Amino acid sequence: MSDLTLSLLPRIADIPAEDWDACAGGGNPFVSHGFLRAIEESGSAGQRTGWLPQHIALRDGTGRLVAVAPAYVKSNSYGEYVFDHGWANAFEQAGGNYYPKFQVAVPFSPVPGPRLLIRPDAEIPFAAVGQALAQVTDALDLSSCHITFCREAEWEALGEAGWLRRLGTQFHWENEGYQTFDDFLAALSSRKRKQLKRERRDAQAAGLTFRTLRGSEVTPAQWARFHKFYRNTVDHKWGSAYLTNRFWPMMAEAMGDKVVLMLAEQDGEPVAGALNLLGDEALYGRNWGCLTEAPFLHFELCYYQAIDFAIAHGVKRVEAGAQGEHKIQRGYLPRPTYSAHYIRHAGLRRAVAEFLERERSAMISEMEALASLSPFKSAE
Repeated sequence: MSDLTLSLLPRIADIPAEDWDACAGGGNPFVSHGFLRAIEESGSAGQRTGWLPQHIALRDGTGRLVAVAPAYVKSNSYGEYVFDHGWANAFEQAGGNYYPKFQVAVPFSPVPGPRLLIRPDAEIPFAAVGQALAQVTDALDLSSCHITFCREAEWEALGEAGWLRRLGTQFHWENEGYQTFDDFLAALSSRKRKQLKRERRDAQAAGLTFRTLRGSEVTPAQWARFHKFYRNTVDHKWGSAYLTNRFWPMMAEAMGDKVVLMLAEQDGEPVAGALNLLGDEALYGRNWGCLTEAPFLHFELCYYQAIDFAIAHGVKRVEAGAQGEHKIQRGYLPRPTYSAHYIRHAGLRRAVAEFLERERSAMISEMEALASLSPFKSAE
């Protein structure tokens, strides 16, 4: 760190997009300057939702930006999908202040990907960026720093540097070189193959028309409609509508053809939709919602249409987001996710470390048990 200069930036717009993206790379759309700027400037991440940007920027002796991290001071634990409410409650009951804390993440997006963003030619170790994050946490008198949904290599390096490590699980579909959806079905056991065929047949017979739109093909009216889908899902789940109606068109303008929107229409009117973003190796399912009821509509829009798209475009993987063991029977198998945690208070750190050791063991056993439910013939 001796030859690096650290600064905190309260707006991602304070960093030129080309400099940020030179560190972020182009493989994962969620850590791009355009996506994160849309999150901020739409009013989605800010004081209203308890996500105050304090992005990390490291510059070398020449003033060149060599590493960044999307970072936020948090006054709550909402919109993160790696749950630490129990840690917060225990610490506050013991007289401590868990909030504010430091969060390195993509707001409201449980999408695995890089979090410590380093220029490829800078040769800076992950641990150096982790050290910078720890220094900021100490200097701002924050309780802790949490790097969620990071890459395994970052997780390993931070663990070696003394950070606590946590395992989670998601469900991803892998493209094994399929040429058609029927090729994928042929890899399933007979019973599961019949189930998926029936679900697709029933969804397709519900009088709906399914469309896939890319980037600028989505009109402002369709984004306004999609926001209604989003709000309906949030209201149904008793959640909070973090994303504003301004976010969708701002994000779409920034992301271009990386936006993949699956729509279901009835008499030409959109009645359901599923938003995906396309990366170099994966199609990432994000938000979905509907204003109608139809058999297996959620499965068709969020899972099967995504598989269709991945096969047609040679995409290696579909990541369908957090939770949902029902995804296994649709070909989405359990995969580990990673997060790393720096906790200043010795007592809380010790308690969390003991909890995580037990949780990791349980998580590994759970993933093994879930994998045994695979619908593929090779698992029989």
